[in-house]
Amino acid sequence: MVSQARKSELLFSGSDWNFAKLSRVYDEIEALGTEELGLDIYPVQMEVISSEQMLDAYSSVGMPLMYRHWSFGKRFLYDEFLYRKGARGLAYELVINSNPCIVYLMEENTMALQALVTAHAALGHNHFFKNNHLFRQWTDAGGILSYLDFAKGYIARCEERHGLAAVEAILDSAHALMEQGVFRYHRPPKLSSEQQREGLRERLEYEERSFNDLWRTLPPSQGKSKPEAGDEILAERKKSLKLPEENLLYFLEKNSLVLEPWQREIVRIVRVIAQYFYPQRQTQVMNEGCATFVHYTIMNTLFDGGRIGEGAMLEILRNHSNVVFQPSYDDPRYSGINPYALGLDMMQDIQRISTAPTAEDRDWFPDIAGRGDWRDTLLDAWANHRDESFIRQYLSPALIRKWRLFALADGADEPHYEVASIHNERGYARIRSALAQSYDIGASRPDIQVVDVDLLGDRHLRLQHKVKDGIMLEGQSRDATLRHIRNLWGYEVSLAAIDAGTGATLSERWTKEL
Repeated sequence: MVSQARKSELLFSGSDWNFAKLSRVYDEIEALGTEELGLDIYPVQMEVISSEQMLDAYSSVGMPLMYRHWSFGKRFLYDEFLYRKGARGLAYELVINSNPCIVYLMEENTMALQALVTAHAALGHNHFFKNNHLFRQWTDAGGILSYLDFAKGYIARCEERHGLAAVEAILDSAHALMEQGVFRYHRPPKLSSEQQREGLRERLEYEERSFNDLWRTLPPSQGKSKPEAGDEILAERKKSLKLPEENLLYFLEKNSLVLEPWQREIVRIVRVIAQYFYPQRQTQVMNEGCATFVHYTIMNTLFDGGRIGEGAMLEILRNHSNVVFQPSYDDPRYSGINPYALGLDMMQDIQRISTAPTAEDRDWFPDIAGRGDWRDTLLDAWANHRDESFIRQYLSPALIRKWRLFALADGADEPHYEVASIHNERGYARIRSALAQSYDIGASRPDIQVVDVDLLGDRHLRLQHKVKDGIMLEGQSRDATLRHIRNLWGYEVSLAAIDAGTGATLSERWTKEL
């Protein structure tokens, strides 16, 4: 039994919640997060929604403002069917990378669960969105909601003016290319005319300083001929179009000769939204791990300080355990590594290495072992890493043993698997590298680029897919996507599969064959 004196110190009692309790709990959680963990967050706007509103948010990629498209309605009906049948639950919360950070809480949650998800989303995810370098580089948290409001209104006006079918056709084609509609690397800023003149002047000065008339007297090199005129034209064409280009939606938006201005703007809207979600695909383990570590640490701190009762803490721990549950590989529920579980374990392992390292930890992590400043280490990791680099740097042998990880060598022509890396010094490094590589979306996503097009000739758009490890594109999906590219480009499109290692052409597909 909890004493009456203890009850007066509790932030809440019972399962019912109201807005006064939510506000009081948030203030306490925010103080702990910022003062004890050093979190830096956007202002928070909390909204309480129903299960149907949560399903609606699911269908529109989790955004509060979104244009209409048939795929969103299809997703809504599918998720609703599974939810009503009890085959799938709903998330306890939804958080938007915006400024202010918008957190949606389910009205069906108990007060203990509201406290848990407030710490998870309003503090953990919020800090990660604001401070991680990928989000800072690729997203505009302060402008995304106003841009989505513009996009929703603009597409609605296009539907009124040009018809639902015409708008839907452009959206279908643009959506099909969203995976290939992002910039993976920042481009250097365009030089001003003054900077271009300065560069030309420096090159001319260098040529004058390094000129030596003796080079003119040397005989021409054998086997090297002057570049053909066609090669020079091709090189100049690629330079003017800045080819090769990895962002297909950007290239089509800027260079398609058949798109009208309103169609270009729709393609741009889809491209901007795809770019907004690009960091989230690279940081799922870190993002969820950060939020889970934050809520677990804060909830335990509140319980230790007598601010949360035992009954509420038991409910919090039960929900926490459900989130971080990792089925074994032979469990029917296994669907891969749980990012919540791996992220939390790695961050708690960093805490352990910083405060109570073993001799093995000192060998593997000499920079952080025993220093005690686990908060600074985590804050630095959350700010400067993505999943691939975080795992490559911080996955420890102790955690590899805990998770019983090992690496398999799987050859297509071999009848059996080979266990290639086990729990020894060399095996730990290989396992860590293999796991990190599996989170590198640059290695797992198809590398498709625009390599050539003659805008003054036949306007044939040539794409190239660099094939890694012999993994080709699935035929039906490839052909459907090529048709969508043809719809946006307006002329012939071909896709050549090129072996990434040898440069040999493996296959070529033309839209005229479809």
